Amino acid sequence: MPLPGDVVCGVLQGSAVAMATFFPLDTVRTRLQLEEGRASKNTFTQMIEIYHEEGLVGLYRGLLPVIESLYCSNFVYFYTFHGLKRVANKEQAAIRDLLLAMVAGSVNVMVTNPLWVVNTRLKMQGVHRRKPPTTPNAASTNHHYKGMLDGVRRVWREEGLAGLWSGATSSLVLTVNPAIQFMVYEAAKRQAMRVSGGQQLSSSTVFLVGAVAKTVATVLTYPIQLVQAKQRHGHSYEGLPQNTGVITLMLYILKLQGPKGLFKGLEAKLLQTVLAAALMFVCYEKIAAAVFAVLMGRRRLVVKQ
Repeated sequence: MPLPGDVVCGVLQGSAVAMATFFPLDTVRTRLQLEEGRASKNTFTQMIEIYHEEGLVGLYRGLLPVIESLYCSNFVYFYTFHGLKRVANKEQAAIRDLLLAMVAGSVNVMVTNPLWVVNTRLKMQGVHRRKPPTTPNAASTNHHYKGMLDGVRRVWREEGLAGLWSGATSSLVLTVNPAIQFMVYEAAKRQAMRVSGGQQLSSSTVFLVGAVAKTVATVLTYPIQLVQAKQRHGHSYEGLPQNTGVITLMLYILKLQGPKGLFKGLEAKLLQTVLAAALMFVCYEKIAAAVFAVLMGRRRLVVKQ
């Protein structure tokens, strides 16, 4: 079994590879969420459109800050989670681990939220806004940041701590995502076991069940993810303050655009989530096994000496 450090290393590398591989999907999702004037077309049409307008730079704009934020976020999450498990010092239980994961997720949100605020703005930096902001407040998101640290420094100076933790409330609400995923996964797995007559499920079936669970969790929480992006970047809704709460912003979008407005970019998000999760776990298994093999080889060498 890989050690906890190997697990974290594997997940960090695996998630980075997965994010880099499917980053154009994340770009499409972000553009649809934040560009009010962009029509909702299918994901691949959107990718081709962005490529023709801006080239590869457009599809991969903001990749480095995303990878940096991802490393920090996963590092904080997994070490907090394993630390909590050691403090709990009880037998492994699925529900307990789920609750600890939600606590770890909340800690992660409060620690790394400033990185994701700047990250979102960097991804949209230099993008031609199809619909110019109609409120003075929205202009605050048009600054040119030189990088992650410069972005954090400038947001702090110009918008205060509230600016750095924009979207933190919606991010905390989104910690229920793994709980939904877990419940759906267990229910779908039991159903699959009944269909198979109680036989051990194949790897492909387990992956399919996991994909279904992740899809359900993503669909149910997507409106909050959309609001989260708008809170971090800044919206362009006339007469609506930039610090508008989650529910108020959701109701405003619902009134303005109908239910479809709350799910703009969902297709790209689902494609990215499922494909990235599959690739991440493949990379994790390979990397963690390689790191573990190296460590075991070194230990054997020390023992022989």
